[in-house]
Parts: sequence; structure tokens; C-alpha cells
Amino acid sequence: MWRALKGPPKEIYFPQEHHPGELCQSDFTHMDNLGVTIQGQSFNHLLYHFVLTYSNWETGAICFSESFESLSEGIQKAFWELGGVPKKHRTDRLTAAINKLGNPEEFTQRYKALLNHYNLKGCKTQPSSPNENGDVEQSHYRFKKALDQSLMLRGSRDFSSREEYEDFLGKLFTQLNAGRRDRFKEEQDILGRLPPNRLDSFKRLKVRVGPSSTIRVNHNVYSVHSRLIRETIEVRLDMEYLEIWYAQQRIETLPRLRGESRYHIQYRHIIDWLVRKPGAFENYRYRDALFPTHRFRMAYDWLKERRPSKATKEYLRILYLAAKRNETMVDYILGTLIDEEEVISIESIERIMDSLDQIPSPLEVTIEKVDLGVYDALLHPGEEVQICYPIN
Repeated sequence: MWRALKGPPKEIYFPQEHHPGELCQSDFTHMDNLGVTIQGQSFNHLLYHFVLTYSNWETGAICFSESFESLSEGIQKAFWELGGVPKKHRTDRLTAAINKLGNPEEFTQRYKALLNHYNLKGCKTQPSSPNENGDVEQSHYRFKKALDQSLMLRGSRDFSSREEYEDFLGKLFTQLNAGRRDRFKEEQDILGRLPPNRLDSFKRLKVRVGPSSTIRVNHNVYSVHSRLIRETIEVRLDMEYLEIWYAQQRIETLPRLRGESRYHIQYRHIIDWLVRKPGAFENYRYRDALFPTHRFRMAYDWLKERRPSKATKEYLRILYLAAKRNETMVDYILGTLIDEEEVISIESIERIMDSLDQIPSPLEVTIEKVDLGVYDALLHPGEEVQICYPIN
């Protein structure tokens, strides 16, 4: 009571008027708590969320980090979906777009280039003032609530593919935007023109390949083919992958790692020299990456237990065979040998491989048709229904 009568003034939030085509806001929001899965596997992701503040028209894009690449890809997708560009874009203090306090430059060079490409004025929230991006923050809450309800009505949160899930999100955005048509039409009529083409979202890096046949990109380690050791390559860092370029040719595409201090080692890049230096295998820093599947790991453990002196050389020969011929077939053969408790050796694997044209298809599972007649009979109380219970 004393604070209300004699205390200091409280912070006031001043409602703002919005004008058509004037301002858009965007931000990232985590989607993990919705429990979405792809083929039974947890699909941990973020949503880049874009909103027009006048009509509340919204759209979004799946991403996996609050990187500039995700911001660039998401906002450009929104503009081309809109068919035009608002006058201003406001975001919170994303490190991908906004420089730290004290830096004479307000925005990062890449974000400024993106703004200039679309003739767009950039705005940012003040420190500790997330309410200045309140429209998109409220849209996060409303959209995730609507998505949660749609998933419950669907009866499952599992999707057969990422594409199916993206299509589901797109239909939900269309449904939500249907009630905003009138105000959205006002905005569409005065949006600025799109440029002739999109701006590349990827970042170009010049990287020298080290003697271990690896490169370091954004605090993560990736392997490349040993032919590129001591060569300078170009890495094009996109939202979800890295492209490796050399001599104006794209050599390879690698998945982009999320976070820091992680690694992606492809055994095919290094196996040629590893079989020549088997002693390096035991204490190799990234040794766990040299087991493509759990069966390869089981095969190595089997060899280690029964042929400890020759286990490493034998396993590397098996890995070499997988790299040069067919990893999937070697994996299948290893599974067969393990299940039948047969001897695991390079000779036995090659013998079976030479005798197989292709991997046998999985056994078909047949489910007998359920007789629903007993349930129909239950609807007629005058008829006797005999129900048999299993005897334990």
C-alpha cells in the first residue's frame, strides 16, 4: 500500500499506433517444448518468426541457431512471400546483426549489406527493453499455442519428414493469416519493391587445411579429403551446411554443426593413410567418428577381445573396404556375422560380399485382418456373444 501511495513511479508502457507498410519485426523462438519428432526422433529446432506490426501478418522458417545466415534466409523468405518490403525492420539485440555496445558501428557489415540490398531501414530494441519488440514476442506465444492445439487435433506430433512438418507449419500460417486479409491488403498496396534477386545468405571463408586433414570453422572441426592438406580452400557457410570449394569447383557439402567445440570427421577422408599408420588409431582424438554404425563398433570390440594384437589392422581393413566398395553392404554383413556368432574377418566379409548382388530386403510383416463382427454383435443385446479370454 505504501508503494502505491508514496513509492517511486513505476515503468509505463505506452501503446503505439502502427501504420500500414511501415514496420516489420522478427525474432527467433525455441520450439523444443512442443515435442515435435521426425520418424520418432526428437526434432530440436528454432523458428525464425516474422510479423508485420500493422496487420499482424506472420510467417516463419525452421532454423537451428540464431546465426546471421538464419536471419538472412528467414527475412528474405518472408519478403519474397510478401511480394514486397516494408520501410523498417526491428529486431532485438541479436549478435548476428547488432554490434556490441561501444562499437562505433551500430550494425554488423553483413546486416548493413542486407538492409541496403532491400532499401530497408534497420531498428533495434534498447538494452533490457524486449517490450519494444512486443508484437513479435506476442506472436511467438499465440503461434505456439495455435500450433500446439493443431498438433493435438492432428493426433500425432510425429512427421514422416521435415518437408511434411514444414508443409504443416505453412498451412497453419495461412490459416492464421486468413483473418487478417483486409489490413494485410492495405499493407500490400504500399510495400516497397523487391530487388531483382535475393542476396546470398552464406558466408565466404578462406581456410587452410591442416596436416590432420581438418579445418576449423566457427569453433568447430571438419575433415576434408587428405588431397587438400596444406591447400587454401573456400568455405561457404550456409544456415545448415558448408560447401567446400577449391579451384572454382565445389568439392563437397558437409552438414553444419550446431554450437561450438564439436567435430564432423568423415572416415573416407582419412582412411587411405590410416591403414598405413594403424598405430594412430588407438589414441586418435576423433576415434569415435571411425565407427559409422554400431555394428562397426561391435565388430571392433569382437576383434579386440579375440585378436588383440591384430584387431586394429583388421578393423581398418574392414573400414577401408566399406569406404571403397559399399558401407551399407559391409554393415549388413557385419550384422549377419554378429547375429550368427560367426568369425569376423576381412576374408569372410569379402566372400559374402562377392556372393551378394544386393542386400536382401527386410521381411514383410503381415497383420491379419481384424474381425469387427464381434463388436457389431455387442450392439444387439438380445444376441449371445461368446468372448474367449486367454488362459495364463
